[in-house]
Amino acid sequence: MGTVLHGVNVDQLVGTVKAIKENPDLARFRFRASTEWVDGGHSRTKIQGFYGAGAEDASRISPFVLEGDEPPVLLGSNVGPNAVETVLSALASCLTVGIVYNAAARDIHVESLSFTLEGDIDLHGFLGLSDQVRPGYQNIRLGCRIKSDAPREKLEELWAYAQRTSPVLDIVRNPVPVSLTMESA
Repeated sequence: MGTVLHGVNVDQLVGTVKAIKENPDLARFRFRASTEWVDGGHSRTKIQGFYGAGAEDASRISPFVLEGDEPPVLLGSNVGPNAVETVLSALASCLTVGIVYNAAARDIHVESLSFTLEGDIDLHGFLGLSDQVRPGYQNIRLGCRIKSDAPREKLEELWAYAQRTSPVLDIVRNPVPVSLTMESA
C-alpha cells in the first residue's frame, strides 16, 4: 500500500508527480457538470465522469448530486447553499487538499485543519441596479487554522505553497475565459 499520512498515499502521490514529469500530457484534465433547474431558485447539479491522466475516468458509479438554492430572503427555499456560498466551499476544499497532500509529501503531521470564510456581495450589481457595482464578491476573507507539531516556519511555507498552487484560488483571483452558448429546447 505504501506510506500513508493523513489518508494520502504518499508513494502514489510521488509516483503521480514523476509520471507527469515524464509525460506532461497526463496533467491535462477536463471536468464536467450538468445542471437542471428544479423550481424557483432551486437547481440540481450532477457531476460524474471526467477526463484525466490520459483517459476517460469511470470510477464514479453514480453521480454526485449538489443541490443549489437561495435563502428565503432571496426568494428561495433553502434546499441547498446558493452559488456564491458554494464558491466559498470550493475554495476551502481546494486549499484543504493542497495543505493536506503537501503536508503528507513533506512529512508534516497535521492534527487538525479548518477554515472560516466570508464574502461580501452588494446586490445592486446582481439586481442590475448599478453598472458600477460588480455582481460577484467584492472581497473574500479566509482564515486558516492549522494544528501541527511542525515549526511555524514550515507551516508558513506549506500555507504559501498551497495558496500558490490552488486551482480554485487561482480561478477566484484571476479572470478565466468562459465560452457561453444558448440553445432553444
